[in-house]
Amino acid sequence: MRTVTSLPQQITVDEHLWIPMSDGTRLAAKVWRPLAADDRPVPGILEYIPYRKRDLSAVRDSIHHPYMAGHGYACVRVDLRGTGESEGVLVDEYLEQEHRDAEDVMAWMAAQPWCDGRIGMMGISWGGFNSLQIAARKPPHLQAIVISSFTDDRYSDDMHYMGGALLSDNIAESATMFAYSTLPPDPALVGDRWRDMWFERLENCSLWAANWLEHQRRDEYWRRASVCEDYAAVQVPVLASSGWADGYSNAVGRLLANLDVPRKGLIGPWSHKYPHLGEPGPAIGYLQEVVRWWDHWLKDVDNGVLDGPVLQTWMQESVPPSTAYEDRPGRWVGEPEWPSPNIRFTEYPLGRYRIAEPGEEVAQVALPVESPLSVGQFAGKWASYNAPPDLPYDQREEDGGSLVFETEALAQRCEILGAPTVTLEVAADKPVAMVAARLSDVAPDGRATRVTYGLLNLTHRDGHDDPRPLAAGERYRVTVQLNAVAQAFPAGHRIRLSLSTSYWPLAWPPPEPAQVTVYTAGSSLRLPVRPMADADEAERQPFGEPEGAEPMAVTHISPGDQKWTVSRDLVDYRSALEIVKDAGLVRFDEHELEVDRKVRERYGWQADDFCSATAETSWSMSFGRGDWRTRTETRTRVTCTPTHFLVHAELDGFEGEQRTFSRNWDRRIPRDHV
Repeated sequence: MRTVTSLPQQITVDEHLWIPMSDGTRLAAKVWRPLAADDRPVPGILEYIPYRKRDLSAVRDSIHHPYMAGHGYACVRVDLRGTGESEGVLVDEYLEQEHRDAEDVMAWMAAQPWCDGRIGMMGISWGGFNSLQIAARKPPHLQAIVISSFTDDRYSDDMHYMGGALLSDNIAESATMFAYSTLPPDPALVGDRWRDMWFERLENCSLWAANWLEHQRRDEYWRRASVCEDYAAVQVPVLASSGWADGYSNAVGRLLANLDVPRKGLIGPWSHKYPHLGEPGPAIGYLQEVVRWWDHWLKDVDNGVLDGPVLQTWMQESVPPSTAYEDRPGRWVGEPEWPSPNIRFTEYPLGRYRIAEPGEEVAQVALPVESPLSVGQFAGKWASYNAPPDLPYDQREEDGGSLVFETEALAQRCEILGAPTVTLEVAADKPVAMVAARLSDVAPDGRATRVTYGLLNLTHRDGHDDPRPLAAGERYRVTVQLNAVAQAFPAGHRIRLSLSTSYWPLAWPPPEPAQVTVYTAGSSLRLPVRPMADADEAERQPFGEPEGAEPMAVTHISPGDQKWTVSRDLVDYRSALEIVKDAGLVRFDEHELEVDRKVRERYGWQADDFCSATAETSWSMSFGRGDWRTRTETRTRVTCTPTHFLVHAELDGFEGEQRTFSRNWDRRIPRDHV
């Protein structure tokens, strides 16, 4: 990223401001704005997330907020109620209180002398979610939004229940928020009240894992704040982006297809990152695009921001399997509208262990599969957070426990853009069963790189709001939607479809092993084929190089560590995936705060005992300056029986080395067709 040291306008920074809410609670904000804004008010930009503006998101914030402020915007970064220095307690995501607070914040912004009353909202992940959700509430001052790595469907296209199957990220990310919601504020900003504020959070915190496990079907809990319930509620322009390595690769296309407002879509090769910080690369000059968006919609600049393709995306070239990539080779392609008239959906029948040619008649063959619990150990994370190695590895070992269909070697290059689907005629011998469908690019030497995948809990075959058990031996026609992707398959390579009945630890296994039988004559793979490119398409370079303001200075006092270990004991057949994400000890030089963050995840199982699945996540986070030292330790453990999920959680707070708070939880939650 190129650091921009000279911006069009000189800026000033308010390190800490209180914003009063209508119920008297105060939220903490940091504001970057042009010096001249006091005399010549400017539009406001709000980013509103729980990830601590003072420290944990401070470096990222320091890159884009000063940059936008230097281009003539008052950027307001607010911590949600109960996080950072904001008062109150955070107990769950996307609650009515969170949205009302955002409306109060925007009303406060519009009333400030440096704001002209026109406001944009932006964010990635949680901030992308709530920007879209709040836009649907039509607050009067909100004029446009910019969102990254988000979803419009909180149930089936988030980290919770993919295709009705429980994701392990549901547990891992609930543990993340369990940790974040119990951290202390900084005494340098809130004074002696810090301890009372911290203990209010500790004493009233929520068990996030239980919150999310109590809603295993798509009920009102998930429908609330899912914008897909009413796209027409969004009436402001939307610039939406994501990455193919992210778990949120589908929502950009759905917004382009369903919103009736000015909109643009951008999907790169990235993980869960803003595009100007995108990894795997190439990162792009995203902030330049964002400023153009704001200039048009908040300042009425006629800059042609809607010209060109409605969707620009990175068409990925074939690569060998790897758990991490520095860059993904490919090229930018554009579509004039979405769904695109250029995409040709092509049906490939499934024959006996092969993907047949379109229109080919295939014989009816019954192909059973009952996968071992080890299938999925090389699946990577549901969403790459670019904490390598978290991408899927060579699929050959996974495919050994799967039902595999494969094309002949391709006579010519094939490119796809969109969401493949797999239609299956199936029967199962148990009332609860799942199918994991994976599409891979198989090189001539046999190495298999997973391109995309999808999950379906077969009890959800008729919808996620009314799951029903399977009748043994009865045939069902089901469709598994795979994640959207842009991918090229070179001539000489093969396209492989792999089906398995487990995908642990990416997804929680069913209560017991199930054999699923696929009947070929009623089964097919549907690919969104994009015609071969024009000669000049390869030369398109629609974006400048990534740039931003100079990042906040930090000193790494002690190094961090990253590990991703798969182990298997052949004496008692115990296996595990163990993940370590240790950020090391970091000092924020500007205010001398020292922060240490360590995360450990462990997913274990024994042989093919589906009820031996265990997910454990522990966080240790410490904050200190001078004699002030605090630490929180949180631990979440989820196990199961055939009929229940068992959740055990622990929370400990330390001042210095003395433990001053401790609380344990034990919950038993019935399995609901999962």
